[in-house]
Formats: sequence, C-alpha cells, structure tokens
Amino acid sequence: MKALITGGAGFIGSHLSRKLIDKGWSVSVIDDLSTGCIDNIASLIENRQISFVEGDACDPAVMESLIADCDVVFHLAAAVGVQLIVDRPVHTIETNIHATEVVLELANKHKKKVLLVSTSEVYGKSENVPFREDDDTVLGSTRFSRWSYACSKAIDEFLGFAYHDEFGLEVVVVRIFNTIGPRQTGQYGMVVPRFVDKALKGEDIEIYGTGKQARCFCYVADVVGALIGLIEKDNTFGRVYNIGSDEEITIEALADKIIEKTSSKSKTKYLSYEEAYGKPFDDMLRRVPCLERINQAIGYEPKVKLDEALDMIISDKQKHQEQG
Repeated sequence: MKALITGGAGFIGSHLSRKLIDKGWSVSVIDDLSTGCIDNIASLIENRQISFVEGDACDPAVMESLIADCDVVFHLAAAVGVQLIVDRPVHTIETNIHATEVVLELANKHKKKVLLVSTSEVYGKSENVPFREDDDTVLGSTRFSRWSYACSKAIDEFLGFAYHDEFGLEVVVVRIFNTIGPRQTGQYGMVVPRFVDKALKGEDIEIYGTGKQARCFCYVADVVGALIGLIEKDNTFGRVYNIGSDEEITIEALADKIIEKTSSKSKTKYLSYEEAYGKPFDDMLRRVPCLERINQAIGYEPKVKLDEALDMIISDKQKHQEQG
C-alpha cells in the first residue's frame, strides 16, 4: 500500500509516517512546514524511506500527481493550535476548508480512499458528556474566533460525507481529542509541551482561565494506531469516529502533576483568557469522548495512560535539552 500524508511533517503526521514505514507501507509526505518541522521526518528522508514534497495541500497542481500515485490519503494538513487560530483566523478558515476541497476533489477523480482528520472542537460547548459522534454540536458566537476552527473542520466533515454520499468516495472521518507525545511543540498553544517546557526551566506555568476545565489526553502512538486501523477496514467509510482517551484531568491538576514529575520549582500562575490571548475567549468546561463506536469498529482502547505518556514526553524533552 502507498499512502500520501498531507501535513506529514507535523506532530501526528510524522509519527504516522514512521508507523506506516514500520508496517511496510510506501509513504509520500507533503507539508508546507508552516507548523510542521522537517526535523521530524529528516531521518526517513535521508534513508529514502519516504518521499517528501515541500508544498501546499491547497495547490491542485502539486496535489494531482501525488494523489494519483497513492492508494490512500491521510489528510492531516490544517491550521492547528489555539494560539494560531486566535492570531490568524483568516488563515485558519481558508487553509482548513480549501485544502480539504482539493484533496476530496482529486481523490474522487482518481478513486482513492481518504481518512479525513477532524477535531473534538466540532462538539463546541456541548455539555452532553461523553461526546458521541452523532450528537448535536453547540458552537459559540461568531464573534469568538476560536469557533472559526470548529466551523471550518465541521465544513470539512460535511464535504467528506457529501463526496461519500453523492459519488461513493471511500471517506472516513475522525475527531481527535488532545493528542500528546514527543516532538509536539507548545509554540501554537498546546498545553502539555508548554507546561513541560516551563517546568524544566523552573519558570512559572501559566494556566489560562480557572484551571478547572478538564481534558482527556491521548498518547500519539494510540492515535496513529487507530488512524491506520480505521483505513484498513472496509466497513468504516461514510462514518465519523472519536479517537482519544477518556482519562480526564483538570488543567490545574495537569500542571501540578508535571511539576511533581519534573521535581520543578515552578509555580502556577493564573491568567484570564483576555490576558493570555489579548481578546475575549470562549471555552468549555469538559471534553470527554465516547469511544464505543471505534471500539466496536476496530477494537480500539487507548493503551498508554497519562502518567506514562507524561514520563515519556518529559524524558524526550530532557534528552533534547542535554543535546543542546
């Protein structure tokens, strides 16, 4: 099998690339390196285990030959990270929607399977926890730019299902919940690498809002395994699946846990959302996935607990600090 991974130099995409290579797949990657990093896949490129194109998934001229030459498209390319979404809402909307338009149109032309990566953000402010795939979405006001990301990914999902329903394109949609692991950057607002970086430096860990908001963090190896498992099944197309963990923790408890694990002298510091982002920000208290559907489809259960995941992330960060 040959896979094309859009956004394949990013955090999840790079782990997916390595896992597919380990399984004997042939892999091509396209990434514009706006949020991805070539170092994430440098060894795979150097060893000629993957082919890499630095380019934009929104460009049909570039994407045409790449999609024609593959069996499966893993579409991960997107504008991601709360900080990026707040800072560049136009870029977020245009990138997320147009790249998906290009991928689906060309995949349909060449009759290729597509795994479309969406997000738990599409559930919005729903309080119907745990979130089930067919639940209603409850989005906030259009005056809060964070919901532009949720809306753009919801439109991606609508497009994917429209191509499946109208043209029979084999599309499976996944909603990913708070993936963590080595090589993730805190540059765009991801909370775990941001907290770990601060703790290892002994600097104040900034908690946005009350810290009572709870999330479920899933280790990247579990997520990648689920992505591959879903695309390898023939009866998953035309459906959406949650991927994540249902192990819940508050953000302030997460900060305390990371401080303890790193033996850090860091203190926690609370900032209002307006202080953190420079504008009002709409958030939700809990975000927990129901995993029944994906468990029934491929037997998925997250294997790596949060404590083990944090230990591996901290160890990786320390190793890179020692190497300079």
